[in-house]
Amino acid sequence: MKQSQLFTKTKKESPADEVSKNAELLIRGGFIHKEMAGVYDYLPMGLMVLKKIENIVRQEMNAIGGQEISMTTLQNPELFKKTGRWSDDAVDCWFKTKLKNDSELGLGFSHEEPLVNILSSFISSYKDLPLSSSLAIYQFQTKFRNELRAKSGILRGREFLMKDMYSFHATQKDFDSFYEKMQDVYKNIYKRVGIGHITYMAFASGGIFSKYSHEFQTIAPTGEDTIYVDENSGIAINNEVYNEEVINSLGLKKEKLVEQRAIEVGNIFELKDRFSKALDLSYTDENGKKHNVLMGCYGIGLSRLMGTVVEVLSDDLGIVWPESIAPFQVHLLVLQSGDDENILKEANKLYENLIKNNIEVLFDDRQGLSAGEKFADADLLGMPIRLVVSQRSIKDGGIEFKKRNEEKGKIISAHDLLVLLKPSA
Repeated sequence: MKQSQLFTKTKKESPADEVSKNAELLIRGGFIHKEMAGVYDYLPMGLMVLKKIENIVRQEMNAIGGQEISMTTLQNPELFKKTGRWSDDAVDCWFKTKLKNDSELGLGFSHEEPLVNILSSFISSYKDLPLSSSLAIYQFQTKFRNELRAKSGILRGREFLMKDMYSFHATQKDFDSFYEKMQDVYKNIYKRVGIGHITYMAFASGGIFSKYSHEFQTIAPTGEDTIYVDENSGIAINNEVYNEEVINSLGLKKEKLVEQRAIEVGNIFELKDRFSKALDLSYTDENGKKHNVLMGCYGIGLSRLMGTVVEVLSDDLGIVWPESIAPFQVHLLVLQSGDDENILKEANKLYENLIKNNIEVLFDDRQGLSAGEKFADADLLGMPIRLVVSQRSIKDGGIEFKKRNEEKGKIISAHDLLVLLKPSA
């Protein structure tokens, strides 16, 4: 992508109506556009980041045997009435709408009921739910939640992209085994997107579903949650269940727990037969006895995860994208001296060579900007590697190479550059 052809532009001034770092930097960089409180559009580079996060999550879901589907956002009230969740008193974040015939529909905030309803058409016998393997189904879908507090940019949206997986089991033993594996899967996701070193699995309340659940919390001064972290084990406890009983049950020492603020970036919890019982998702065993299917739920807000990365990894100059989810691997800048066409020619040659070698590159070929303006934009946009072609670099026999988190660059030859970049392409 040539930056001169990118329809988005960077902004020097922070948006006046944003208080969160993630929204400020993403809007200034042209990654997102704000429609209204809690509602954002994803522009070309923002969508690239979101898709890369999605692909990482998809790979991890598929690796554990997940089957991807796509479900409708429109939700049938009758299903939710059976589980007691249609009433606004039960679920306070519904968006509801009416068809022209005055029948009411919901806009999807969660999909347990519709998926259980689908599976009731396919599962009736133990032969449909093998004891030796779990059934896990997931989707990436826009969710709608009528949040009262939408002040945290894409961390807490009224419309957001979410991965929700639901698992289905014949026995508690099968569920426990799968649930334990999912803990490791989630840890691997956060490691791959670049925040694994500051993300902890936190013991939390299971709400109406079970006594306890697990959240994944990323340490951040701006986080809404308070957790108590045991840094040696990587285990944390959410403030809502922080007591001696829980501390002792986890084998932790209270004096070694460190209080931290954190952002919740995912959760997993046991549903038992809460939905299968209400919607008659069951199977008969070899003896003809009927059993309710047991369930688990595993959620990650992808847009929230993207916002968290910006919130915790950015610096005073701008965004710092991990290589795994950066829109481009390389940001190539050309610094022309007067009308010296040779510099632009060399930069274009390098740009074409990078593309030929399957290296993702954003080429700042814009004219009329100073070196300082281009450097400031490169820092704001946060690509992992900055390359500069200038009169000085050509004189020194190469290209200036600098990682985003390094203070100074170095001159490197075109050959050595390709050797360096190719393994990550």
